[in-house]
Amino acid sequence: MIDCKSTIKIAVNSLKVNKMRSALTSLGIIIGVSAVIIMLAIGTGASQKVQANMESMGSNMLTIRSASVKSGGVSMGIGSKPSLTLKDTAAIRKNIENIDAVAPVSSEAKQIMYGNQNWQSTVYGTTGEYLYIKNYEIDEGHSFSTDDIKNGAKVAIIGSTVATELFGDVSPVNKIVRVGNVPFKVLGVLKTKGSSGPFDEDDLIFIPITTAQKKLFGVSFPGTVKMIVVKGKDVDTLQNVEKEIRELLLQRHNIGKNQSADFEIRNTAEFQEKMKSTVKTFALLLASIASVSLLVGGIGIMNIMLVSVTERTKEIGIRMAIGARASDIRLQFLIESFMLSIIGGLIGILTGIIGAKSVEFFSDGMSVSISLFSIVLSLGFSGLVGIAFGYYPAYKASLLNPIDALRYE
Repeated sequence: MIDCKSTIKIAVNSLKVNKMRSALTSLGIIIGVSAVIIMLAIGTGASQKVQANMESMGSNMLTIRSASVKSGGVSMGIGSKPSLTLKDTAAIRKNIENIDAVAPVSSEAKQIMYGNQNWQSTVYGTTGEYLYIKNYEIDEGHSFSTDDIKNGAKVAIIGSTVATELFGDVSPVNKIVRVGNVPFKVLGVLKTKGSSGPFDEDDLIFIPITTAQKKLFGVSFPGTVKMIVVKGKDVDTLQNVEKEIRELLLQRHNIGKNQSADFEIRNTAEFQEKMKSTVKTFALLLASIASVSLLVGGIGIMNIMLVSVTERTKEIGIRMAIGARASDIRLQFLIESFMLSIIGGLIGILTGIIGAKSVEFFSDGMSVSISLFSIVLSLGFSGLVGIAFGYYPAYKASLLNPIDALRYE
């Protein structure tokens, strides 16, 4: 009777004798595993980047905008009918529970000048709470004070892009910039956030909402704002918060049950969850497509092993004649198939990591993330492919009649 150790040794020696064939047989697995690693790395990296971008824009957030109006049957767009006010902001802050912060916002594109330098950027009239809601942090200087908001002070906080374009390497803090024709003292500079899609999160300037209304933008209806932004305490209560705000504003704006609301509320948390789900689905789709090549590699292993059974029929007969059982023959060919898959899997992992890093290095801004899970998954799947596709050749070999096998030429 042949023991398991001897069977493994015979299987290893068989692979060594046919090195070129073993290498070519493993090639399909190498390509399949490396493809899975690369696709999962790209998909995971994209998912993480989207999630980071979403978090940088603010989480658990509700955006309330004035509703659109129609002129001559043509919609003028959201915010074309000013209906939200600073008093609405105060009412939400006072009456709605489970909110962390609420901020009024109005914005316009303006030319910003310092000395002989000028730059067009988006000016946001708001409060310090908006910076917290949108996850902006002060890099240098400080934010607005309550008195700045109350008194309509001509002070500003600028993004890093504006700071670079106007001041270069010079600190902007306490310098005077002109927004339109109005001078503003720079209180602080924001930490760099980067881009969110086509929008540069650092190309902006914040001023007090009262200053924006009275001295810069000018409003047809005093006290109105373009939107109100609310940050909920957690995502679980955000839908209830949205419902309570809707009821409060309908009551404040004297809107009946059968009338259309003059505002719209958007739940960014729902949008973020949909985006995350979409990106995860895309990553799984990429991995599924790549895994097809693993199956192709498995079929290659099965074909080569079937050829090997035919070529080694006499060897199998000799082994059976000296006491090898059918189970020993099956084990030998399964070990050979499994080792071809695992060796191919290990080389594929190395190739996949190098390939993923190459994609990140040569691409423009693409992020990849190689996880331990993807490595273990690919290696485990390659091992299962080896066993699954190696079983039939092993089973076929074990069915050979020893007398017929010895006579085989």
